[in-house]
Amino acid sequence: MLFRLLGILILTGSLALGWVLMSLDSFSNQPLQLPEAGIAYEIVPGSSLSAVAGDLQQRGYINSAFYFRLMARLEGQAGNIKAGEYHLNAGLTPRSLLTLLVSGQVVNHTLTLVEGWNFRQVLAAVAGHKALKHTLEGLSDEAIMTRLGSPDMHPEGRFLPDTYHFPKGTTDLDFLKRAKVAMEQLLEREWAAREEGLPLKTPDEALILASIVEKETGHAAERPEIAGVFIRRLRKGMRLQTDPTVIYGMGDDFDGNIRRSDLRRDTPYNTYVHRGLPPTPISMPGADALHAVLHPAKGNSLYFVAKGNGQHHFSSTLSEHNRAVRKYQLKR
Repeated sequence: MLFRLLGILILTGSLALGWVLMSLDSFSNQPLQLPEAGIAYEIVPGSSLSAVAGDLQQRGYINSAFYFRLMARLEGQAGNIKAGEYHLNAGLTPRSLLTLLVSGQVVNHTLTLVEGWNFRQVLAAVAGHKALKHTLEGLSDEAIMTRLGSPDMHPEGRFLPDTYHFPKGTTDLDFLKRAKVAMEQLLEREWAAREEGLPLKTPDEALILASIVEKETGHAAERPEIAGVFIRRLRKGMRLQTDPTVIYGMGDDFDGNIRRSDLRRDTPYNTYVHRGLPPTPISMPGADALHAVLHPAKGNSLYFVAKGNGQHHFSSTLSEHNRAVRKYQLKR
């Protein structure tokens, strides 16, 4: 009698186990209940397997938290689920979902820092990005640079214009640190490969001049030519006389127009008043502008004037430059 009862229990247990395994296999390979466009799903740091499984069931994406937990444990992945934001595509099964959550292939967001932006524009773009975790609100420029490990550095021009990819929850500080390191690495490489004999004593001077070139033209092919003009003027001890430095020195007083009185205003950035370079960059230069400054075009031109079509007319003499000004600026 005892052996018969034991046999019945073993048979019943085997049938139950077989039924559970069949049900688990069916569950594991049945597509999730997701909209056709898929969904964004976020696992917060510290979430357990039970919490994730329960949340998936509560949202209606899976029909059994128990089977999801069992599947993860049988596959040895119970403790390997990674936090982050994931995109769950339509057609995903619980098994492929588990593989995704274990892989850590989270959604990457993007933010582009544009060539020629100033630090204020950088901070506005960073503050406006919803995927970033904001920790710098209300801090001064000096406090931000201190947190970035450069307490005595002016922030202008210190962040490389580029498109950056990052997961949701990245801090604004980490984002800026990454862009800052990218600029430092680029500047180091470009400075090491610079042309000999340039009137630039330090990488910072190259960065300052590159920021001016960046603001002077959006036409990539002209950057080496404009850099050449400024390099020759520096060699000759001529004032750079570039409007973007005047505008930067005016700050909030700039209303869209430069007047004669503005050209005479004695700010540290007014290159009509002061010889040499301004004290800091005036914008974020891109890689092309920096390369142009360290490999300027050869020639004799010392002046240039905007032609009104995004390009410039270059002149070697003041008389030629004045004729170009009358033609393109004064329309005479």
